[in-house]
Amino acid sequence: MNILAFDTSTEYLSLALLKGDETFRYDCNAGQTHSQIILPQIQTLLDSAYLQLSDLQGIAFGAGPGSFTGVRIAAGVAQGLGFGANLPVVSVCTLLALAEASGSDKVIACLDARMGEVYHAAYEKTNDAWQCIIEPGLYKPDAVPAIEGINWVGAGSGWQTYAEQLSTAYAAQLQSTQPQLLPGATAILQLALSKFAKGEAKPASEAMPLYIRNRVALKTAEREQGLRL
Repeated sequence: MNILAFDTSTEYLSLALLKGDETFRYDCNAGQTHSQIILPQIQTLLDSAYLQLSDLQGIAFGAGPGSFTGVRIAAGVAQGLGFGANLPVVSVCTLLALAEASGSDKVIACLDARMGEVYHAAYEKTNDAWQCIIEPGLYKPDAVPAIEGINWVGAGSGWQTYAEQLSTAYAAQLQSTQPQLLPGATAILQLALSKFAKGEAKPASEAMPLYIRNRVALKTAEREQGLRL
């Protein structure tokens, strides 16, 4: 199976291309240039694998939550490429991608949501399948949901920005943290494969971002404080 996966929900651009049993990858700190470089880099990745877009069987993308602009870019590119090449599309939650990337079976995924908040979810893997223990939500880092059990791994940028608050919230329940971990395209690709196999892919027109936070703009006073969505 040939599948293209990508994520632009953070400052990083992450691409992964599966060609049969071989995976081609590209990752870089794109800052705010995702929209300018994603299509040329996808073409470069396809060229390196000697593939055309028409050789793919599907597209997977990180739907969010994450940067408002970033998740819109990912959804838009998935729609455009999928529609143009008549390819089915799979959307993957970035918090679940963090869990997959962690290499652990019990994960509290937290992404820095700016404005003093985190995108948060908890997952546990049983029989090689992820179960959602706490649904994705938006919280103040000192008001995240309680969770049962021990040996949880904290993953994602929220654990870097709000290490003290989150570690206090979960205290002895934590086994370790991976604050540098990103919801990369390789993890999105792995999660998408099972969705394609189960027939859960959708038409490109249904590739939609997952925002969680409904605000799309800052107030003037918030911008003056240097806050970002």
